[in-house]
Amino acid sequence: MELHNKDLGTLFEQLGLDSDQESIDAFFASHSLAHDTKLSEAPFWTPAQAAFLREEIREDAEWAPLVDELNARLHEQ
Repeated sequence: MELHNKDLGTLFEQLGLDSDQESIDAFFASHSLAHDTKLSEAPFWTPAQAAFLREEIREDAEWAPLVDELNARLHEQ
C-alpha cells in the first residue's frame, strides 16, 4: 500500500472534486451525514463516486484509510 503521498486532497481528486483546501473545507461545511447513513449512500455522490467509495471500503483497498477519514468527517457534523 502506497498511501504516503495521499491525503484528503488526493482523495478529492480521485473523486473528481475540487481538491484545494478551501474547496475541501467548503465541502465539509455544506455536506454531512446522519449517523445511520452509509458514506456510499449519501445523496450527493454520483453513481461512480458511490461505487468507488463502496469498493474501497469493501476490499480494504489502497484508498480505504482516507475513505474512512472522509466518512468520519462527514458523520461528525
